[in-house]
Amino acid sequence: MSKIIDLLTKEYANAYDLAHKKQFSLPKIYDANGDLSKRWYVYYSFRNPTTDKLERQTPVYAGVNLFKTLKERRNAIKILAKAIETILDNGFNPYDDSLSVEEIKKYNIPEAVTFALELKKSTLKENSYRDFRVRIKSFEKWLLANGYENRYITTVNKKTVITFLNSVLSSTSAKNRNNTRSNLSMFFQSLEDNDIITDNFVKKINVLKSTPERNKTYSTTQEVDIFNYLKSNDDLLLLFIQFISYNHLRPVEVVRLRIKDVNIKDKLIYVRAKNKAVKIKIIPEILLSAIPDLEKLNPESFLFTPNGIGYDWTTGETDKRDYFSKRFKKVKDSLELGKDYGLYSFRHTFITKLYRELVKNSTPFEAKSKLMLITGHTGKTGQIDHPIPV
Repeated sequence: MSKIIDLLTKEYANAYDLAHKKQFSLPKIYDANGDLSKRWYVYYSFRNPTTDKLERQTPVYAGVNLFKTLKERRNAIKILAKAIETILDNGFNPYDDSLSVEEIKKYNIPEAVTFALELKKSTLKENSYRDFRVRIKSFEKWLLANGYENRYITTVNKKTVITFLNSVLSSTSAKNRNNTRSNLSMFFQSLEDNDIITDNFVKKINVLKSTPERNKTYSTTQEVDIFNYLKSNDDLLLLFIQFISYNHLRPVEVVRLRIKDVNIKDKLIYVRAKNKAVKIKIIPEILLSAIPDLEKLNPESFLFTPNGIGYDWTTGETDKRDYFSKRFKKVKDSLELGKDYGLYSFRHTFITKLYRELVKNSTPFEAKSKLMLITGHTGKTGQIDHPIPV
């Protein structure tokens, strides 16, 4: 009897120890006592099959340190710790070379957004990346506010995205909704290309028809009223608009101008465009007489800045253009001009005036062809993207 008890006790104890010997410890969070300047991470231990001891594994960061506020980083690292625990519960073994972390890695919403933004930052142009980032961060914010705070990006489906796009449409326009859809498709395509999701379903969401917005041309009375108002209230904005009007420049082309681009002596302007050759335009006398003396100014300084002519201005060109658009809004409000009028309207207005003069002595086709040479259009011969009366 005693031998049976001895054997039973020994075998039972071995079996009990084996069944209750944990293979890993629960993941723990290191948050540097809330110090955002230090690296936060999640760590855990796993039983080494050779030594049979729990051994500390490589810390996991997974992008949590990209979050710059205390609330965001705490939320992110809690999600990361829970995700690692789930992976371990599902059988991940760091000592098993046949299964890598990448193969079972799942991304939550903030992780997926951070991943895509980092990826696109090096491939998109500055303005395109800024637009992409704004729209994707808006989508992330909407998801987290609508029940996706602790869910993986793989739980977002076509219906979810359509609901979001409908909210964009109801608060803005079809054009903005379509632009948002395009950026979301780019976002999900990045995730598909990197095996984070299996299918970019956004490509299957339809594009809505939208009517292109046109900047209205100013009437002669409106033009006179605006110029008179600016002469009394804003000389800098007046000169900015004169560059648009008399040289048929786009507002973004004007904000790119540096002092060195304006050659008073030879009456030339060197218009710089991204990824294109510099365009040379003749400065008409009406504009030449309005330009102040630039001789003593730094050639590398920008022609137009909030502080005046010839200062440094380091912000992006889209923000520069928007600055002058907002500055012009004060004029619009004062003269009660509608939303269809803007800085771009001056380009339309003066191109239309020029066309009317050219067509007096030539056919419409010839007039449009000459106009393209002056304005710098590069479309099909005679094709202008402005509403010109014929």
